Amino acid sequence: MRRPHEADEGAASAAAHLAATGSAAPFAAVFRDAVQRRGLSLDRVRERLAAQGISISLATLSYWQRGRSQPEQARSLRAVDALEAILDLPPGTLRSLIGPSRPRGRTTGRAPGPDVSRQVFGRQSHIERALGPTFPRFNDDLVSLTIHETVRFDEHRRFRTVTVKQVVRATRDGAGRITVVHDEIAAEHAGFTAHCGRLGTVRRLPELRTVVAEVEFGRPLARDETALISYTLRYGPEPAASPAHYERRLRTSPHEFLLHLCFHPDALPSSCHRYSRERIGGPKRSERRTVLDVSHTSHMLLHRCPPGVYGMSWEWPR
Repeated sequence: MRRPHEADEGAASAAAHLAATGSAAPFAAVFRDAVQRRGLSLDRVRERLAAQGISISLATLSYWQRGRSQPEQARSLRAVDALEAILDLPPGTLRSLIGPSRPRGRTTGRAPGPDVSRQVFGRQSHIERALGPTFPRFNDDLVSLTIHETVRFDEHRRFRTVTVKQVVRATRDGAGRITVVHDEIAAEHAGFTAHCGRLGTVRRLPELRTVVAEVEFGRPLARDETALISYTLRYGPEPAASPAHYERRLRTSPHEFLLHLCFHPDALPSSCHRYSRERIGGPKRSERRTVLDVSHTSHMLLHRCPPGVYGMSWEWPR
């Protein structure tokens, strides 16, 4: 198990190496330094990844170490998460250093199709049922670049609000709005306020415990143009009682995803953990404990995470 001072030394070593080598291929530099510091061969690193069910070739690890290639695919990004633990690096150290994807052709990125959405949400999910025939076109003219999600609790250990700030990019001319969906709530009492963007249609579906809302940009976007939207969902007078986890399902690979839990000072959890799943209901992966800071909050910050389910769980004191 990693001891706190070892994690601090790992972060300091990574920072010192970057300062000494400059910013060129920072992932390769820090990865190479961490492997040398731990005294591991690449073959031993490959074996430790394989023990966790992650198959990465020796050649690929060598290319990453020399800066000839970088992790980009979903399996490779899962390997990066595992490498941070194997190499005693703080969570997010390597992820944050992965540069932009190599350009392939002239495309600027495409929104996921319904197959990817069903893989993440599950088939016949509440979200697919709520969207109905529009599900195959669910935000198909947008990709998410950054998502910051803040969840606040009240003194009774219940969800009170969820605030989302999101930067999206248009994949073609004419994108004018984003559709957002929240489920597992008492939909009939939920309130919805747009802070950046203009609130459009809001549909409350109590039978599915789901709210579907549109946030309009105010004008059509040109291809590759970005827009910032921000909104708050209020859980109403009777929010969900004593929840044990919160999850965000991602159909795309945003550059940055932040999940921030804000607890009431009179109702603090005894522990918090972050984790991921490949799909809703799937087994947890990369589960790690997170700290509760002086402001009674805990968070997870991910970079270039592949499509999947990302969440945090907590335990209340008895």
